[in-house]
Amino acid sequence: MSAPFRLDHRVALVTGGASGIGEATCRVFAAAGAVVLICDLNPEAAGKLSAELPGSRAIECDITSQDSVSRMFASIDKLDILVNNAGIGLVGGVEETSLEDFQRLFRVNVEGMFLVTKSAVPLLIASRGSMVNISSVAGLIGVKRRFAYCATKGAVVAMTRQLAVDYPTHFRVNCIAPGTVETPFVEGYLDKYHRHEKEEMRAQLHARQPIGRMGRPEEIAHLALYLCSEQAAFVNGSIFPIDGGWTAA
Repeated sequence: MSAPFRLDHRVALVTGGASGIGEATCRVFAAAGAVVLICDLNPEAAGKLSAELPGSRAIECDITSQDSVSRMFASIDKLDILVNNAGIGLVGGVEETSLEDFQRLFRVNVEGMFLVTKSAVPLLIASRGSMVNISSVAGLIGVKRRFAYCATKGAVVAMTRQLAVDYPTHFRVNCIAPGTVETPFVEGYLDKYHRHEKEEMRAQLHARQPIGRMGRPEEIAHLALYLCSEQAAFVNGSIFPIDGGWTAA
């Protein structure tokens, strides 16, 4: 038998691919034999990562811009895998959330995913490929003071299920819902909201997961690898929490 979870010669596009979960996914996919397209707003970080991953390519793209997304897809002839990973967060309950911030989160987390997905679907149909959308436990449960974030990540879950209904035999689409993962995304949250108590808050984030620690980016990436592999051929329209037991508690 061949080694499981291989992606040899498959072309995989990862949005937000230059850091955090996206970077780990690019590394894991490349190690599994994929040709990785690293889509990111930060061309320097994407280029640096691409230099470490043979056969990969860095693509600068603003997923909230239809023109930018169109330019990116004009350079892609074949696509087997799409990982919709790019996203941003916001702390605040409904009374703390401005309309501008609410709209900004939807532009990136929902509209950006829509624009990329819309362009990718014809290519994924042609390859009978696979899509993985990165949501969050915040799309499955209520998280305190995350009103806009919960709303956007719930939309990612709903869009995943809807795509699986519209395209059941054309390509597979699944969704990963991580708990808190130790990434630059979380570091940015600590710097912005808890600069003077970072280590105390970091300890609280570890403790929030019943398993006693935050997740690691490569753990999310390996689940994405499975979902995009031939071994997951019967998995479609599913939502996978990977959260150290958070949603089970």
